[in-house]
Amino acid sequence: MQDNLDKKMLLALALSLVVLLVYQVFFTPPPPKKLPHAQKSAQQSVKSTNALQKKSLSATSSKISKEGLSPTKAVNEKKITIETPYYQAVLSTRGATIIGWKLKKYFDDKGQEIVLEKGSPKVPALAIGIDDNFSFGMVNFEVSPDTKKITLTNSGDSASIQFTYSDGQRLIKRTYTFYGNDYKVDVVEEVTGVPNYWLTLGTGFGISGTGGYRGHVGPVILKEADRKEIKPHKVKEPLVFNKDLKWIAQEDKYFFASIVPREKATAKVWRTRSGVVLTAINLPSGKNSYILYAGPKEHDRLKKLGVGLEHIVDFGFFSILARPLFWILKKLYALTGNYGWAIILLTIILRVPFIPLINKGQASMKKLQAIQPKMNEIRQKYKKDPQKMQKEMMELYKKHRVNPMGGCLPMLIQIPFFFALYKVLLVAIELRGAPFMLWIQDLSKKDPYYVLPIIMGITMYIQQKMTPTTADTQQQKIMQYLPVIFTFLFLSFPSGLVLYWLVTNILSIIQQYFVNRKLATQAIK
Repeated sequence: MQDNLDKKMLLALALSLVVLLVYQVFFTPPPPKKLPHAQKSAQQSVKSTNALQKKSLSATSSKISKEGLSPTKAVNEKKITIETPYYQAVLSTRGATIIGWKLKKYFDDKGQEIVLEKGSPKVPALAIGIDDNFSFGMVNFEVSPDTKKITLTNSGDSASIQFTYSDGQRLIKRTYTFYGNDYKVDVVEEVTGVPNYWLTLGTGFGISGTGGYRGHVGPVILKEADRKEIKPHKVKEPLVFNKDLKWIAQEDKYFFASIVPREKATAKVWRTRSGVVLTAINLPSGKNSYILYAGPKEHDRLKKLGVGLEHIVDFGFFSILARPLFWILKKLYALTGNYGWAIILLTIILRVPFIPLINKGQASMKKLQAIQPKMNEIRQKYKKDPQKMQKEMMELYKKHRVNPMGGCLPMLIQIPFFFALYKVLLVAIELRGAPFMLWIQDLSKKDPYYVLPIIMGITMYIQQKMTPTTADTQQQKIMQYLPVIFTFLFLSFPSGLVLYWLVTNILSIIQQYFVNRKLATQAIK
């Protein structure tokens, strides 16, 4: 019975690995489930907030419609360009909003600079509103200094620009401060004449459209250290986050834009009547300050800000392992100057602590294979008496000093490390555009000639043939298809991931060779 369990576990582990990888390729994690109580309280919060707004702002809203807060008020719109070594931003006096944002150090497949705001958003970034229409995003602001362009050339440079709107009853004053050495922008604004207001990231700010293998695209909310991904097509009713909010963001795989409030705020993600999904925070009237960040997901840069933005880099379930592995990978890159060699070295480093355990597991499997005929005899002899069969099997294991679970344990222990490193190689922007050698010029993309996946499949087949097995004929036939399945599965994988798996296979082959040789020598003696 125990050896059957061992065979089934090995097969289950292998098939589970296939299922998990297929899941990564064809599916993405579901949106976070809302607890009934939290959802109810959040909806009540929205209703009460909306009720207060409707009650206290009914006069204000009618006044807005009478005064015509619409694009016609922004006839004299001015655009101001901010140039820094890192990005080019375009601001508009219409709503004091951001209508353009282009990164200078990152490029798409056509060699064009990455764009995080294209210039004609349905709802511009940092538009203000007392309702879902963001009416104050349409009015014209006064700007100071009145200039067309501000250029920051040095890392120590900074510049501020102020936008002001007033209609006698309501006052909005917003000051942007830009820096020459960062993607961060400090924003301070004073809003009076309304009890509270909404501030939005707009319809597409932070989403570059450059895609990326298995990357989430859409809104993200951070509550404490709990990251909440939201799929835009799943948003049917408003999602409200009114406790422990750290920041709101819109992201794709490698880039994002975020608002980090310095005061307590409520966040909301909802679909407007026009069908677009918006992400916004609700702030009280008065003076508010927040950080705006629009740029790459560079973990170390984000961590230095000290506001939790580093959590935009999603290392997954095994993040407790992924973060130190990521740190080691960067140290190895600093040593080698090549992320391909850094991956190879990290794979070897991860393998070393498991060598004794893997040796024992492989030796155990080899011994199990040697006593397979005796195991079959016991099965046949006691097939009608399962208890007696199990007892005899245990006696056989004890006599030959075999641990039936010895072959599974090394695999079980390595799985968390595998998926942690898998996630690191999948999400790290450091691998984007990073060359290895010869035809592999971007470790974040698939091998253009499929050479690495094919070699990986061959090494997997060799490893399988060298590894002892106690599985029956039917199970062995199923296992023979795994190298083929994995090869096709890995055709679309980023080269960095395939390289990691290939090196792991080669190390397993080398180790299995020496184990087999040692056991063969012992058998002769």
